[in-house]
Amino acid sequence: MRRDVRSGIAYDPRVAAPVVVILAAGQGTRMRSAVPKLLHPLCGLPLIRWPVQAALEAGAARVVVVDSPARLLAPALPEGVEVAVQERQLGTADALRAALGHLDGAGTVLVMAGDTPLVRPGTLASLAAEHERSGAAATIATMVLEDPRGYGRVVRAPDGTVERVVETKAPGDASELELRIREVSTGMFAFDCAQLEQALSRVRADNAQGEHYLPDVLAILRQSERTVLAHELADPSELLGVNDRLQLSQVAAVAQRRICERHMLAGVTIVAPEATWIDADVRIEADARIEPGCLLRGQSSISARSTIGPHTTLVDATVGSDSTVVHSHVVRAQIGDRVSVGPFAYLRPGTVMREGSKAGTFVEIKNSDVGRGSKVPHLSYVGDAQIGEHANLGASTITANYDGFLKHRTVIGDRVRTAVDTTLVAPVSLGDEAYTAAGSVIVQDVPAGALGVARSRQQNVDGYAQRRRERAQAQQAEGAAAPPTGQ
Repeated sequence: MRRDVRSGIAYDPRVAAPVVVILAAGQGTRMRSAVPKLLHPLCGLPLIRWPVQAALEAGAARVVVVDSPARLLAPALPEGVEVAVQERQLGTADALRAALGHLDGAGTVLVMAGDTPLVRPGTLASLAAEHERSGAAATIATMVLEDPRGYGRVVRAPDGTVERVVETKAPGDASELELRIREVSTGMFAFDCAQLEQALSRVRADNAQGEHYLPDVLAILRQSERTVLAHELADPSELLGVNDRLQLSQVAAVAQRRICERHMLAGVTIVAPEATWIDADVRIEADARIEPGCLLRGQSSISARSTIGPHTTLVDATVGSDSTVVHSHVVRAQIGDRVSVGPFAYLRPGTVMREGSKAGTFVEIKNSDVGRGSKVPHLSYVGDAQIGEHANLGASTITANYDGFLKHRTVIGDRVRTAVDTTLVAPVSLGDEAYTAAGSVIVQDVPAGALGVARSRQQNVDGYAQRRRERAQAQQAEGAAAPPTGQ
């Protein structure tokens, strides 16, 4: 048995290995976007990836996505997912006809919409298993809603089987009596493949929209004295679809809640789930702590006992064990064990913080390797640098890595100490245990154990303040004696 981590539903994916067809050829015009609807991101993944991933996790033998002729979805699909093309937008039954060539040898076929990303793997597996156990020609997933407006109504026969589904897309599609029915179609179906093919050939566009509706297959099967059953779902959130950006935000709120719940049940402390954003592919180990205001994006990973936030963004970043990242922005950087970052640090791509190192307040590090136990405590920029172990960079240490044409590297050895306001003009290297004097602009290598001093010698000018006062007083007196302008 397998337990769906999102819903807690136990299921055995070996009971049924259906072919899953995902209808995804719609134009999505209500999104008002140049980006196809099913490529809009939801918690770090394109919308189309959510039903595809659910089908794969449910144990699908094959997954077929029905795309438009432009074939825009293919680059976003995992390897092995098949693509069928619906040449013209003639309705859901026509879209399924486009996939028939991919159904050779299929027994059970599950059909679902591509814009319903909240369907759980356990739901798909249980629908397929119940359908196979029953021996029905078709099984439709249904829900009972308090407000069923906009959904196709499920009309039951006296024996409790499904007689038909009545669409409600346009006036005249359903009667007043049918509109009172609260059981609705979720748009998910399980079919016997052979009987599905026969019924699809008989679907006609006899409706106000002039479309070939997939639910008409159910009535055709009934006319052929085949059994159609209903499989009622308990969680209405699985029915939520995405037609516009408002619905996308509503679906995202549910997906975020599920993601946070999954991590918390696995031992992660999320102080304020309502103020935390975690993408679907983020990995967090038990006993990590996520403070309020954090955004954890992409393929980020956080190891045990680390604390992230408050108000920290990680993008494709790795954080080791027992580390803290406070009020900081980290993009494609690696943070090791027992590392301290922030507050107000910016770690850019290519940064590696080794065990026990530190990037402190108002520090920016880019494409640099900070060695074990080394510290960049505050007010510094380190770019294109290699820092050894147990070094300490004083406040306002800057690596001047760009000459206007090329980037150059700075090499800082073990146990190096730079004083405040040191500028290292790359390419330059500081040997092990080297020092720099405060205010130095280092343009030549500093040997191991040496002190680099690169600044003008101090000169004190005695009486300077008194001379300044006398000069200012004289200028004021001269201005008072001058005649007014224009006289």
